[in-house]
Amino acid sequence: MKILILGAGQVGGTLAENLANEANDITIIDSDGARLRELQDRLDIRTVQGAASYPTALRQAGAEDADMLIAVTNSDETNMVACQVAKLLYKTPTTICRVRANAYLAKSELFYQRDQTKDLDSLRGFPIDVLISPEHLVTKHITRLIENPGALQVLEFSKGLTRLVAIRATRGGPLVGHELSYLRTHMPKIDTRVAAIFRKDRAIMPEGNTVIEDGDEVFFIAAGDHIKSVMSELQPLVKPYKRIFICGGGNIGQRLAHTLENRYQVKLLERDHERCVMLSENLRKTVVLEGNAANKDILLEENIENTDVFCAVTNDDEANIMASLLAKRLGARKVLTLINNPDYVDLIQGGDIDVAISPQQTTIGSLLTHVRRGDVVNVHSLRRGAAEAIEAIAHGDHRSSKVVGKRLDEINLPEGTTIGAIVRRNEVLIAHDHLRIQPDDHVILFLVDKTRIRDVEKLFQVGLTFF
Repeated sequence: MKILILGAGQVGGTLAENLANEANDITIIDSDGARLRELQDRLDIRTVQGAASYPTALRQAGAEDADMLIAVTNSDETNMVACQVAKLLYKTPTTICRVRANAYLAKSELFYQRDQTKDLDSLRGFPIDVLISPEHLVTKHITRLIENPGALQVLEFSKGLTRLVAIRATRGGPLVGHELSYLRTHMPKIDTRVAAIFRKDRAIMPEGNTVIEDGDEVFFIAAGDHIKSVMSELQPLVKPYKRIFICGGGNIGQRLAHTLENRYQVKLLERDHERCVMLSENLRKTVVLEGNAANKDILLEENIENTDVFCAVTNDDEANIMASLLAKRLGARKVLTLINNPDYVDLIQGGDIDVAISPQQTTIGSLLTHVRRGDVVNVHSLRRGAAEAIEAIAHGDHRSSKVVGKRLDEINLPEGTTIGAIVRRNEVLIAHDHLRIQPDDHVILFLVDKTRIRDVEKLFQVGLTFF
């Protein structure tokens, strides 16, 4: 597939790295020549230096025969105009646009979604096929972590019917120190599947006789209403969170407070006075505070030691890290820290900082959903991009498909790939060898090695469509 990526920042660079490794024809447009040279030295891609929304730059990048344009520059306006130019001048089949400002997102009638309208020729606004909001995705990600105390990652498939959860096995959990087969004996009415185990960053493909050890990072899949029961087997029961403290009142902080304030006791700390005034006028139940999170006295005055979750979501990585370390030291039960620099994520997670959240990885999965071959409706990038979870729809019949009509133990899955569950007509079926895949089944797969993604896609390539 020929793909144009506009913007060579963290998201654009990470996306290019993911797609270039999958035999796509990638071209990046950016005005920063040094950044482009850095990417070109490292990746097998083309680069064009110029303004991403200019027709001349798009033409030079090959927009005339591009299959997809993904606009992820730091400017919402540049992204929107570039999508419009690509559609109107070059008839680009699919345009994907990253938009960050709430002012645009609140006016969603400006955009049409290709799969939600029959009138593709009427341009009521900007012709954007897919709208991506990193702030919205990060807010959903953090909200799921707060709703599932103790989880490292919570990923939804089939509109939440089934979930893939990552959790750190901790001494005191009933399953820790036992074989996986013990789980079925201990919880006979709960069906779940352990998709993968990472032990000291080494992937282990789970078998019935695999013993769960203290410190293992366990990925399991289950129906949404069984998640908490399975989590209680891997670590001592964690009390539900009540008190949330948010550091940073930007787009993410505001969205997060708005999402949580009706169910939790929320405090939001912002250092800019005018922003504080705006937040206090727009948030109904959140307590808005003005000040610096690095100020120990402020945190103590606001009873940080009684806080269940401290979320640092400013635009400054260093400020987030220092505020999180201070809050943890002063007694906050759990800290979630937004980290834009991917090199920092592995350095800090797992110590005093419980969960490091990467906006790039959260956004990448959503973008990859529209790039995957076959009918793929969900993609989640895991383990800083090394692993991947996908939801693919099976089409065809036993003659035309490599999976339809076959028992799960008859499917030749690539090494390091497991099928975790099947969603059939709103029913969640946890994967067992005797299950047969039927047409229109939603199949949830986990890949510990995402370099095998092409082999997985081939299994579902019946009646190909590109999204």
